[in-house]
Amino acid sequence: MATRRKFLRQSLMGGAAVFARVSGPAAGGPIVVSTWDFGKSANAGAWEVLGKGGRALDAVEQGVRIPEADPSIQTIGYGGLPDRDGRVTLDACIMDDRYNCGSVMCLEYIKHPISVARLVMEKTPHIILAGDGALQFALANGFHKENLLTDKSKKDYEEWLKTSHYSPEVNIENRLHDPMPGGATNHDTIGMLAMDEQGNLSGACTTSGLAYKMHGRVGDSPVIGAGLYVDNEVGAATATGVGEEVIRIVGSHLIVELMRQGLSPEAACREGIGRIIRRGPDRAKDIQVGFLALNKKGEYGAYCLQQGFTYAVRSEKEDRIYKGKSIY
Repeated sequence: MATRRKFLRQSLMGGAAVFARVSGPAAGGPIVVSTWDFGKSANAGAWEVLGKGGRALDAVEQGVRIPEADPSIQTIGYGGLPDRDGRVTLDACIMDDRYNCGSVMCLEYIKHPISVARLVMEKTPHIILAGDGALQFALANGFHKENLLTDKSKKDYEEWLKTSHYSPEVNIENRLHDPMPGGATNHDTIGMLAMDEQGNLSGACTTSGLAYKMHGRVGDSPVIGAGLYVDNEVGAATATGVGEEVIRIVGSHLIVELMRQGLSPEAACREGIGRIIRRGPDRAKDIQVGFLALNKKGEYGAYCLQQGFTYAVRSEKEDRIYKGKSIY
């Protein structure tokens, strides 16, 4: 009996220790990180929530809605480049500090797929809705259909049709479009990770996917564990680039587990990139994948395959863009 009481007491103490790790004030104050240069404006939107003591979940949703609505960013939301059939299909997912998550795949006509993903999380017993089912769910919950194919993206698509050459090359968008102001590239997914002043984590990821993909193609961005993963005991990670390679290694979950084992965010991201290379060295030479991670201490880091990946950081101490380190 004494042994049993000792066991129960130790178990309760262990549970209290876990609880202490997953709640309480953030060590370095609130922070938000996101992929690519356009993450800076997205971070500003998230900071409107975090700076007022708001929840990380609300911050990441509000933050990524900014690039979703920006037609000059042709790889996210409104103005995203279409698939090979000329249809703009969007993918997004969101995850909070309690393992709640929601995702939409191949969603058409809705400017803010991230907000639909959140409703899937909060209003349904499911995690993923896809295609027409996701659209009907969005319309039933007050969203309105819009034409997401802007004149610019339509013109680019019509130009592409002349050759219909499709290859997910490194930074393919850089060849199609002029760089954004300040040397930024108009590129790919936005993945965002945030920690609020209570020390709780959340993440969001949203994209229009690879330009001119096969209709129905879905990459890593809306796949929980691949394009995004959040574990409030440890940290969070997100991915950008060619999603097929991220899915093969369940990249974001892998990086969180590596942080659980004691690796720093940067070291964990580097190992994730190394895993991609080892699994497919011939494929890895010609594509881009980048990982971004944030741990419970508020430490962040990134790593990518090729040069060119950037990420943005906003906290009480800084508001800047960093170049991600690369293997090649």
